[in-house]
Amino acid sequence: MNAPDAMAAGATVIPISRGTSPEPIVWVVTGYRAGERVQIMALAEALGWPYQIKDLDYRGVASTLSLFRTRTRLGINRTGSAKLKPPWPDLVISAGMRNEPVCRWIRAQSGGRTRIVHIGRPWVALEHLDLVITTPQYRLPERDNVLQNSLTLHAVTPDRLRAEADRWAPRFAGLPRPWTAVIVGGNSGPYTLGRKAARRLAAGASDFAAGQGGSLLVTTSARTAPAALQELSRRIQVPVHLYHWQQNDLDNPYYGYLALADEFIVTADSISMLSEACATGKPVHMFDLGTGSQAMRPQAEAGDNDLRLSGLLYRGLMRWGHQRLSRDISLVHERLLHEGRATWLGEAAPAGAESQLQDLDRAVARVKALFDDAG
Repeated sequence: MNAPDAMAAGATVIPISRGTSPEPIVWVVTGYRAGERVQIMALAEALGWPYQIKDLDYRGVASTLSLFRTRTRLGINRTGSAKLKPPWPDLVISAGMRNEPVCRWIRAQSGGRTRIVHIGRPWVALEHLDLVITTPQYRLPERDNVLQNSLTLHAVTPDRLRAEADRWAPRFAGLPRPWTAVIVGGNSGPYTLGRKAARRLAAGASDFAAGQGGSLLVTTSARTAPAALQELSRRIQVPVHLYHWQQNDLDNPYYGYLALADEFIVTADSISMLSEACATGKPVHMFDLGTGSQAMRPQAEAGDNDLRLSGLLYRGLMRWGHQRLSRDISLVHERLLHEGRATWLGEAAPAGAESQLQDLDRAVARVKALFDDAG
């Protein structure tokens, strides 16, 4: 039997042997989506162990290999990727479908010694991974090696918020308080953020700020469509600082918004943005991209919706397809409402919670327990 498949057969897992080193050797196999990279790096930093970043350049065949749930490095372009060679790691932290075959290959090279921690939704069978850190939207079954967090991991820390507050407070000084940050996502799965949703968002956010005599701090994201941005710009009726997202912009005020806003309105399509807003401990209001039958929440009032063919197809996939092929972010919304960490815009305001670091703390504890158990 090959060591990497020992877990699947219920065999004894090969113990860690680190020699004289007091800490595990950690490799971080970075994700190919921004949200995945943020989560991977947040966990790596929080563990407090030295780590090596392994950036991999994938070939077109990588996704196909992942579907076969094999262990191989054939999917990577070796000339454009970080070197994968001994000494093999004790721990690999990763996310994303394409990374799974490579991580399992690494464990095979180590003789089964390497522990694999996967963040998000795995495509391989759960028994091939030592720990999966996930959120409700992926509907994973309850298992000993599955950690179900309410929200995604993130890089929002008290130290970072203090530094960003010092940096950005002078720039917003001319805006009347209180400040409400509006964090705007975009199309996601069955949900569409077009002109109609943007118009409703601008009206709802303007009414909210005007009722308090305050201002808006508005930021778009990589997924925000130009038409939605244009509609927001035209329709906001209160003092505003509006940032149009740009890639690799060193003057991006996003963390300044997180640090300084008194409350948040977040489009409910983005679990990562909801996670970061909730991490501040301030009140968070979720904005529903749809109305009526297209709404994110049950029993929402009917109205005009933005329609998108891929969104309609995704709704069909959620209803009639295999759960592995879709995600249901309404399950995250329900968890946040139940825990009092957020509410829908226009409904009773959340009281706000203490800074939410529990998800990351739980993840760190579970990863370290892998090595406590190894002896």
